Amino acid sequence: MNQNNQPQQQQINIELGEKEAEGIYSNLAIITHSPAEFVIDFTRIVPGVPKARVHARIITTPQHAKMLLRALKENIEKFEARFGEIPTDSPQEQHFGFAPLAKNEKVN
Repeated sequence: MNQNNQPQQQQINIELGEKEAEGIYSNLAIITHSPAEFVIDFTRIVPGVPKARVHARIITTPQHAKMLLRALKENIEKFEARFGEIPTDSPQEQHFGFAPLAKNEKVN
């Protein structure tokens, strides 16, 4: 600990590969969980195409999922303070987006 009894923060160098830097577009996330982990599957739905494919899967602990939720909330608040409220209303005919998987739903 330093003089102020504050723990020192470790600096982490994070590498971003060329493929990862391109990113993956997603307009649907399917979230499932067990007592030990959260699983977030990112996919995209294209109008007129009845099938979607998972493009990325993130598996994390419940603690990290909650920390992610907090970080997203803080960043959305900062974004909206600068650029205005993000609308989330979607047309009634759209039945996709980011939502938890219902208990009786299955992913094909």
